[in-house]
Amino acid sequence: MDDDTREGRDPAPAVSRSIRLLGLLADAGGPRTLTELAGDLGLAKSSTANLCLALEAGGMIERTVQGYRLGLRTAELGGAFAAQFNQVREFYSVCEASPQLSSELVQVAMLDGTDALYLARHEGSRSLRLGTPLGSRLPAPLSATGRALLAAMSDEEVVALLGEGAVFPQLTERSTTTLAGLLDALAAARRRGWALDAEESFRGIVGVAVPLDGWAPSDPPLALGVAIRAAEADYERIERVGEALRAAAAALTNPFSAAARR
Repeated sequence: MDDDTREGRDPAPAVSRSIRLLGLLADAGGPRTLTELAGDLGLAKSSTANLCLALEAGGMIERTVQGYRLGLRTAELGGAFAAQFNQVREFYSVCEASPQLSSELVQVAMLDGTDALYLARHEGSRSLRLGTPLGSRLPAPLSATGRALLAAMSDEEVVALLGEGAVFPQLTERSTTTLAGLLDALAAARRRGWALDAEESFRGIVGVAVPLDGWAPSDPPLALGVAIRAAEADYERIERVGEALRAAAAALTNPFSAAARR
């Protein structure tokens, strides 16, 4: 039997190692030395150096005085991934046209496993300096965008995704850590029409978000969310933002889709 067809054999080990290396740099939060990368990969420094040379030539990583970090090409690929969805391309103009959202920090996220993965970001005039950078993740049960995505599912689907008896990380003293608490939050989100994260993923930040059905059948479900400083997040503003997000989601919904007819 051909070696490449044996069960369990990696058909492209160099590609797999390169993907692992990129993942290590994405998780590192800063440059990593060749020695550190080789140790994490379990490879010889010479083999790791060859991977780095190839990735550097392709713009996927770049070398600094402190070590290697992700390169500009990864940002281009991330932008290209987001831009393939019609709603992300239209998202910015919809935000600018909204009297409420034009001044807010608005983000687009999708569900990736049990995380909310952030794809796009509109920087309003009152935009926060902190928040979730593009490509970053938050646990879906704790973030407003994640809850908006989960609220679009049935409770049975949420339990199947997260697991019965799931326990969530306590990112702040306000974090909901139990499945029962999450299901209560999702029920409230469905009643209101928007999900709320009251300083559960970041201390001092309140999140408001709504679900957004994919434009085409092949598009993933998305969520639109706004981050507000907790000191400025009185109920009236939260409600205004929630209604503005619902209007933006309606503007970004395919008029011929089943979601638009509901």
